[in-house]
Amino acid sequence: MIHQLQRQQQLNCDIETAWKFFSSANNLSEITPEDMNFTVLTKLNEDEIYEGMIIDYYVSPLFGVKLKWQTVITEVESKKMFTDFQNKGPFKMWHHRHFFVPNENGVLMVDNVNYELPFGFLGEIARKLMVKKKLEDIFDYRFQILEKTFNKK
Repeated sequence: MIHQLQRQQQLNCDIETAWKFFSSANNLSEITPEDMNFTVLTKLNEDEIYEGMIIDYYVSPLFGVKLKWQTVITEVESKKMFTDFQNKGPFKMWHHRHFFVPNENGVLMVDNVNYELPFGFLGEIARKLMVKKKLEDIFDYRFQILEKTFNKK
C-alpha cells in the first residue's frame, strides 16, 4: 500500500538561497537527525543536483541497523522543484518531490513523499508500529533545523 507524507514550511529567504541549500546533496546530513547516522557516500564534484544524478548513502533508520540507500534525481526544474526516487534502500518505493514557491515572505517549501514498505502486511504492521512515527520525527527535526537556519528572529 502506498502512503503519503506531506509537509510545508515558509522560509524567510529568497529563492536563490533556498535552491542553493536544498539542491546540494551535501546539506542532507545537516537536516537529518544524528541518530540516523546519515552519511553521503558519493563523492559530489557537482554541488547542485541534476537530472540523472545518483547519490549513495548509509542510513540507520531503526535500531541502529546500517543500510545502504541509493536515490536518483529524476526531475529538476531549477529554482522550482526536484524529485528523488529510491533505486535501492529500505523502502519498496520512495518518491519525494520538493517544491519551492516564491511568495511575499520568501519561499514556501513543500514536500510530497509517496512511499511503500516491503513485506506486504508485515510492512504495514511495521509502518503502524514505528515507521510512520519515525518519518514524522525526521521531518519534524528537519523543520526545527530549517527554522533555525532560515527563520532566525
